[in-house]
Amino acid sequence: MIAPKEPENEGERLEFLKSFNILDTLPEADYDNITKIAAEICGVPIALVSLIDDRRQWFKSHHGLNVTETPKEFAFCAHAINRPNQPFVINDSREDERFHDNPLVTGDPHVVFYAGIPLTTNKGMPLGTLCVIDNKPHQLTNEQLETLKALSNQVIKLLELRKANANLQTSLNDLKDKNEALEKFAYLAAHDLKSPLLNISNLAQIIKQDYKLDIDDAGLNMLELIIKSSEDLTSLVDGLLSYNTRDSILNKEKEAISLKEFESDLQDNIIKHYKEVNFTLNSSLSEIEVNKYGFNQIIRELVNNAIRYNDKNQVNITLNICETASHYRILVQDNGPGIHENYHEKIFNVFYKLNKYDKFGRTGNGIGLATVKNIIKKLQGEIHVNSILNKQTTFSVILKK
Repeated sequence: MIAPKEPENEGERLEFLKSFNILDTLPEADYDNITKIAAEICGVPIALVSLIDDRRQWFKSHHGLNVTETPKEFAFCAHAINRPNQPFVINDSREDERFHDNPLVTGDPHVVFYAGIPLTTNKGMPLGTLCVIDNKPHQLTNEQLETLKALSNQVIKLLELRKANANLQTSLNDLKDKNEALEKFAYLAAHDLKSPLLNISNLAQIIKQDYKLDIDDAGLNMLELIIKSSEDLTSLVDGLLSYNTRDSILNKEKEAISLKEFESDLQDNIIKHYKEVNFTLNSSLSEIEVNKYGFNQIIRELVNNAIRYNDKNQVNITLNICETASHYRILVQDNGPGIHENYHEKIFNVFYKLNKYDKFGRTGNGIGLATVKNIIKKLQGEIHVNSILNKQTTFSVILKK
């Protein structure tokens, strides 16, 4: 027996093989189907996808053979990878000085016929072979050899796809970690900004109240600007905190919400602060079971928007809630100016402002509807908008039950 020579670039080849992270993995149907087809086409009992590492040949697929590996020094495939671009064929190993006394020839599985197509990557690295084996002399036709080559190309494509998917998953995990770190930073930064902003606003108001007789009109106007700027920035910070709602909050168990209590809370905390607002909740349901925080944020933001950007003296808002077997459907309809269809998607982009000022002369921050969509997305729901210009706008929200 003559042991196989190591390829000149063996160290580099082994590192390349390891980069696929496939050694000692579980069987996979894609590889097993290829070896089954190879054995059938070549009319032999055994077909293998064999990968050669530093001490053994390991079989990713082993059709017609029960073992999963053999020593490298006995491996026919270890000879084959020394000619990475050529088939390696032994018609009768008993007559070949390299193999006649090989334990794999004299004992199980009695390899008499062997044909291997090196699994060579596009970088010229032979990883192993797709091989077929018989326990008696055999000969392949040119057509059978060409078919084996085609099948070996499919094995290489499977290996490359596996590696690409693994690299993609690594990149996605890295991106997820970076996004989580960025969200955490944004949340903490916004949270830490809120307290000093409130202090600035409160101090400015105290100075205005206690020293207004000692400050001229120009000074009072400057204090007003400080107060307004602080309030605008506080509003922006609040928006950022809402937009960056942590997944841990939205992943909490769903809980039952009484619609009667919810309507009362909405009236007390939002509606009563505005004059000439008529709010109606229509539903045959007494309660719904959803993520409480997410539901509250969605409805409050949509109702606030319906009030702030309404152009009518009498603001009418209707909240309809119904259900199917698997979802809740929530409609928030107002009698405002409507939204042109060209802006139906843009209004959900963060920092996008359809109007510079609301009906009270306050500036928006372009975060509200983006926050609504972000929360709904995290809750695996959907939001759509329909509108009739100068008449009404309806936001339709679908949430999984």
